[in-house]
Amino acid sequence: MIKTPADKWKDALMQYKKQCQNILKLSSSIRYVGVINAYGRTLTGIVRSNIKPMLKSEQVKNEFFIISTLMSLRKNTSTSVGKLEHVIFQHQKVTIVILQKKDMSYYVSIDRKETDLEKILSSIKKTI
Repeated sequence: MIKTPADKWKDALMQYKKQCQNILKLSSSIRYVGVINAYGRTLTGIVRSNIKPMLKSEQVKNEFFIISTLMSLRKNTSTSVGKLEHVIFQHQKVTIVILQKKDMSYYVSIDRKETDLEKILSSIKKTI
């Protein structure tokens, strides 16, 4: 049976969702994991069940638009400086880690209390 483009899209979304679930399992410090496309649209996202989101809906849209724009603009410099490994935003309350695979960006929010960010980052890279 030949898969239609719609079937392939559903399969891709399921794969992203499974990856997000696996990333969330890596540490109890991970608050949120999501996959956003090059236009800032959320393809899938999971908030840890006992966590209250910090951002409102409109703030999330703006945040993801900014991230997608940043990631798109960074592609132009990759030939000069090399492939982007990850981006870390350190805030007072959370650390945001952005990783990119193909045209998708993985957005991971981690509690600032986490002491072994490098271990989590390494595990996330293996997962995606």
